[in-house]
Amino acid sequence: MPMPERRTGASSPFVSGGHPGDQNLLSALPAMRAGLLSSSWIGETTMPSFVTLGPHGSNHAFVLQRYLQAHGILHASHVEYIEDFHEGARMVIERHADFMLQCAVHPAAPEITGKYRQQLFVVDAFISPSRPMALLRSTNAGGAPGRVGVQPATRYYADLSSWPQRVEEASVMEVGRGLLQGRYDAGIAFASLATEHPERFEVVQAIAPVCDAWIVFGPTPVDRGQAIVWTGSPAARLYAGADDAPRGR
Repeated sequence: MPMPERRTGASSPFVSGGHPGDQNLLSALPAMRAGLLSSSWIGETTMPSFVTLGPHGSNHAFVLQRYLQAHGILHASHVEYIEDFHEGARMVIERHADFMLQCAVHPAAPEITGKYRQQLFVVDAFISPSRPMALLRSTNAGGAPGRVGVQPATRYYADLSSWPQRVEEASVMEVGRGLLQGRYDAGIAFASLATEHPERFEVVQAIAPVCDAWIVFGPTPVDRGQAIVWTGSPAARLYAGADDAPRGR
């Protein structure tokens, strides 16, 4: 299988670049990919390997696919799904995987960043919308509202005050599984669940795709003690001319 183009990364800590072919995914460090894929821990004939929270179809899997597509390595990389990020961190540290993708707002993100800070390093960051979600209610739910399933990072996406008992799950996919199993009356799950089972679920509130920050971890630091900033980003264009703008009080 052909490998992606390899070239030397930019020497400046301020990296610019973009992916005009993918307007929905803006990589914050687009020029860093070449340097990462040519680093010493990836062999010349070995596909880079990524781990992220599974299973297939999860939001992490969805965003990782878009990230790999944006870098042009979707078919030149290996992806493995994990059940928790501590497992993934150990895989990268022990060189069983090259990189790990984690949503910056995932409840485990602070612990992963802190616990493994001397062995696992942030090597890239980007933003991407998630899969469309919705607050769904079971059509079989009768009587007063009872339990609602939610992944903690999504708990503010909809008004859950009608349900007195909140059940927290590890992933949005697990919430969908809980709804299918009848473990609760309602839950914030992927909107596709209502499309696939219209006789079982009704949409209480549609949730537009949420654009989150995402972190890519690797076993070797790339920052060299300096800030790595995409100076050609869409945000940078907003900052252009800021010095000439009137200052509010």
